[in-house]
Amino acid sequence: MFTRLMIVFLSFLAISDVALARDDALFLSVQDAMNTPAAKEQLNQGVKFYFGDKAPGYVNAKGSFVANRKTNAFNKSDEEACKWVFLSALVALRDRALAEGGNAVVNIHSFYKQNKYMSDSDYECHAGAIMAGVALKGTVVTLK
Repeated sequence: MFTRLMIVFLSFLAISDVALARDDALFLSVQDAMNTPAAKEQLNQGVKFYFGDKAPGYVNAKGSFVANRKTNAFNKSDEEACKWVFLSALVALRDRALAEGGNAVVNIHSFYKQNKYMSDSDYECHAGAIMAGVALKGTVVTLK
């Protein structure tokens, strides 16, 4: 009995070491993620997204907001998990824009662990053995 418990305990310990061991920073294409069928379906609700510092003219800003999302990466490629969690973060920003009465989110940039990564073409995703995460920060506005 003791031997079985020890084996189970050591198995859990080994799994936790693997899970904690990997935290790869990936920089992936915004365009590739935005062109997925899921993104086209879920983000088509009257809110526009502008990445990087190329914001169009807008009437007023409603505030800056962060969407920090994680997803289960088990049995998924890093890219697949990252696209999924990126979409989840964009949906959160979309919902916030709608709640604030805005119709766009501008100056969207990666904000993983509060580290700013500004790009109009890439986003930052961190992938591990069992989790992937994306944090995006953007300003909700009303476009002119």
